[in-house]
Amino acid sequence: MEQITIEATVENLPQVNDYVIESLEERDCPPKILLQMELVIEELFVNVAHYAYRPDVGKCTVCKEFEENPRALILTLIDSGVPYNPLEHEDPDTSLGVEEREIGGLGIFLVKKNVDEISYEYKDGQNVLRLKKLF
Repeated sequence: MEQITIEATVENLPQVNDYVIESLEERDCPPKILLQMELVIEELFVNVAHYAYRPDVGKCTVCKEFEENPRALILTLIDSGVPYNPLEHEDPDTSLGVEEREIGGLGIFLVKKNVDEISYEYKDGQNVLRLKKLF
């Protein structure tokens, strides 16, 4: 398993994105999967940057590992911010019009729709969000 630890700021999103996407490209990951993972990384990392340490800035550790047969990326984001399980919230009612829906919740909904597995735990004072994406 490889990992980087980086300040959780929106300005560092490109570095996190490159860290993951370049590894997928090296493994001949299909373009559709690359786009899905860019969306997932942006949503999850920006959420940590905006909410985990508010108003301060903290660190986020991004771990990646790969499985073979079937090929999959296991991505884990770890932060020491405020305990928060994004999976607890009910999915938005996408049958409603935009003006009828409550604000928020669409980002994590999109994450869940674009990965094959996702889990959360609060362990040893840290938020640990783990996902699996087959490719």
